[in-house]
Amino acid sequence: MKHPVTQRLYEYWDALRDGRPAPDRSEIEPGSIRSLLGDTFILELVDRETYRYRLAGTRLCTLHCRELKNRNILRGWSREDHEALSTLLAAVTEDAAAAVLGLSGYTEREQSIEMEMLLLPLHIPGEGCSRVLGACVALEQPYWVGMHPILSQSVKSVRLLWPDEQPAFLSATNTGAPHRAASPVPVMTAERAFTPPPAAVQAGRRIQHLTVIDGGKS
Repeated sequence: MKHPVTQRLYEYWDALRDGRPAPDRSEIEPGSIRSLLGDTFILELVDRETYRYRLAGTRLCTLHCRELKNRNILRGWSREDHEALSTLLAAVTEDAAAAVLGLSGYTEREQSIEMEMLLLPLHIPGEGCSRVLGACVALEQPYWVGMHPILSQSVKSVRLLWPDEQPAFLSATNTGAPHRAASPVPVMTAERAFTPPPAAVQAGRRIQHLTVIDGGKS
């Protein structure tokens, strides 16, 4: 995770769950993450093709120049990116994985902006993890933000974190040790960014509906 907003939201969520796969939706206290609210959102699982914004922060809506509440997050993607995001959201809601995505957003004037998105499962008693706590934040602030809406988005990179994993930045924060490159961990990478060789795919481990290839950034 590159941005302080996504790091702090993950830390808050991780402390709430306290070793469980996911915290309950009712445990989220907006006052505890007041400074992050403008970039955060909560999604409701309706079906595999519909993850509806129940809440969306003001900075996130400004970035898109529209109110996002009640919109489907799966709108505005290419066919392959739509399928990738749908698969990630299924991993979050069905397998309690956390997901970090690198995104590019594009306006009708062909302006682009790099963003980071975090997706975290929230548990609803009797429903399972049917809510997703997330954040989406721009890695830069070009002059046109808020004037020209983002009309399409593409997935540049993806990382899944399983319930018993800990991201490198959190380990460094907790131990006081300097940040260093993480050892190889299960990574799911967008096809656009990296296409694994057939042998790697055959050696991959099946976890629910995903194929996980051990690797990582060397």
